Amino acid sequence: MSVLDVEIDALTGGSADLSQYRGSAVLVVNVASRCGLTPQYAGLEKLHQRYAARGFTVLGVPCNQFMGQEPGTAEEIATFCSATYGTSFPMTQKTDVNGAERHPLYTGLVGTADAEGHTGDIRWNFEKFLIAPDGTVAARFAPQTEPEAEEIAAAVEAVLPR
Repeated sequence: MSVLDVEIDALTGGSADLSQYRGSAVLVVNVASRCGLTPQYAGLEKLHQRYAARGFTVLGVPCNQFMGQEPGTAEEIATFCSATYGTSFPMTQKTDVNGAERHPLYTGLVGTADAEGHTGDIRWNFEKFLIAPDGTVAARFAPQTEPEAEEIAAAVEAVLPR
């Protein structure tokens, strides 16, 4: 089973329908509005815009598990992201990424190692996972890795649909 087969709701309600991304590359990122890394939203939007026409999207997954840095309602999160950073990429419902209530999407992601060999629990907000068009997890990036970093661009380029 691919992570694209997992069911999760969209931030504003209804299904996020991850299967719609089959055949595309997706960067899944657990996000938060009140974190020191929150300015990464700007880089995520730039990355989304840079590759969207080539079959790529960023998928934001709000999470409030790290020092309560995503306390808002779905409407507050959506308003903050669009008004502050002009985000246009899709977002899911607020989700647990660690612990007993870890969402199945993250159960399918956390076994992938990043460049330093880290697997398992999400360490902080803005940890990133690149999903290849076939639904496999192609790469994992630490929270501090900026969305516009060369290693992310190279990984995205390597998995973009041909």
